[in-house]
Amino acid sequence: MEQITFSLPATRQLSGKALAGVVGSGDMEVLFVAGSGQQLTVNLTTSVDNSNKRWQALFDRLSAFSGLPAGQMTIHDFGATPGVARIRIEQVFEEADNA
Repeated sequence: MEQITFSLPATRQLSGKALAGVVGSGDMEVLFVAGSGQQLTVNLTTSVDNSNKRWQALFDRLSAFSGLPAGQMTIHDFGATPGVARIRIEQVFEEADNA
């Protein structure tokens, strides 16, 4: 298991909190809690060692596409593909935006 922490610049504000995915499914779960300020803090636990660059690239793409919201994100990843990871992250952003 690898622990990764990112502090990323946030360019938008959301409200509320959201959960997407289920760890026990062999997939991943993402919990997002909106915050104020200019930063998204991501605490990630993954079963895939040496995946820091893959996760950084994913957050770079998300940031370029729609900007990242301020808050706290916790990810428990158990081998999800990059496509599934992106879907789960976008799901919590959408749910928190509609909270």
